[in-house]
Amino acid sequence: MSMLGTKWKLHGTGRTIRPGHVVAPHERLTWPLTIGVGMQHVVAMFGATFLVPILTGMPPATTLFFSGVGTLLFLVITQGRVPSYLGSSFAFIAPIMASQQQFGVPGALGGVVLAGVVLALIGAIVQKFGAGWINRLMPPIVTGAIVALIGLNLAPAAKQNFDAAPVTAVITLATVILVSVLFRGILGRLSILVGVVVGYLVAMMRGEVHYDKMDAAAWIGLPQFQTPEFHVGVLGLFVPVVLVLVAENIGHVKSVAAMTGQNLDGVSGRALLADGAATVLAGLGGGSGTTTYAENIGVMAATKVYSTAAYWVAGIFAILLSFSPKFGELIATVPPGVLGGAATMLYGMIGVLGVKIWVQNKVNFANPVNLTTAAVALIIGIADYSWTVGDLKFTGIALGSAAALVIYHGMKAIAKARGSVAEPESEQAGLPPAVKAAVNAAAKRAPKKR
Repeated sequence: MSMLGTKWKLHGTGRTIRPGHVVAPHERLTWPLTIGVGMQHVVAMFGATFLVPILTGMPPATTLFFSGVGTLLFLVITQGRVPSYLGSSFAFIAPIMASQQQFGVPGALGGVVLAGVVLALIGAIVQKFGAGWINRLMPPIVTGAIVALIGLNLAPAAKQNFDAAPVTAVITLATVILVSVLFRGILGRLSILVGVVVGYLVAMMRGEVHYDKMDAAAWIGLPQFQTPEFHVGVLGLFVPVVLVLVAENIGHVKSVAAMTGQNLDGVSGRALLADGAATVLAGLGGGSGTTTYAENIGVMAATKVYSTAAYWVAGIFAILLSFSPKFGELIATVPPGVLGGAATMLYGMIGVLGVKIWVQNKVNFANPVNLTTAAVALIIGIADYSWTVGDLKFTGIALGSAAALVIYHGMKAIAKARGSVAEPESEQAGLPPAVKAAVNAAAKRAPKKR
């Protein structure tokens, strides 16, 4: 492959995938098929990427533009070794909305830039020294708590939009739920997008959609670019997001490595650096912060096509689509009721993803360190505790994230010094809970050897 990763080898005949094989990142199918797969990636990222600017009041076309540019930048920095699409990160929703109330859109964009800079620096450190220190700093109990509290912190915003048009919101939410179980493959994965479309049609019939701005917009034109402003007060809102982005990015790289059978540890730092650079670029121009997209990993798993050529197609197509102001204004017409229904599912999913991290890593909540870390962090995040120090205001996400880190490492250090916690941090595998309890009880009753 070239330094840009743009020299692809044809996979077999380029028309079919041999049984038991996958189209590797450095391979491609014929260009008509590659273009088709690339456009499918655009569809897969579409719903989630557009939900973020709609919910935060950012220009949808601008966000789409920077998602396409960010994807191409990611492919260049990773030298075409990591197939991934960079779409809008849900982790940025809460800090963007909170910072807009204090500092407006420019202040929120400044926060996005700062988060991107921190992420890029972490990527450079990981590329130099490896990712082991991240796993020690943020074990599964901490990562899961931070991801969960970011999603659950948004619950009041979902309720506010839901209450604006309850009928539309209920139909939107019901559609999302039904589509996710009625259909398999890509359609089932796009349940939120389908729910938004159905809810939008219902809102049209109920007279809740207004097209004044769309009618006035041109068919072809530049996206709406904005410049950031930098305020110290946004640091507490955006820095915790970086922890989520790191965990998310590394998890996606590991997923792609497992599915392609390639060792991508050597490029994990580049992936973080690229994600950070793309986020900085988006913040400088008026877009939302980016992240690698699980939706597109799902498309690769379904198609067995991991070619980075398809992502070049997706990135370029997204950029071209962003040069239609009318299209951007059409997306912006999505009414509150539809957003409320979709957000009820979406924000809840973010919260449950944190729980999923705990389950997958068999976090043991009989261990008081784990239990306390999760309990305190979640309540602080959900209730949105706040603390103001001069010009700095720390809200639920920042305080909850800090609490998770401080409580975990503080309690662990004290317990180690005192020898007071006997329970393991992860559950024993292979035995039912009742059997484990019996084994532990028997061990405690057994006479000690002299």
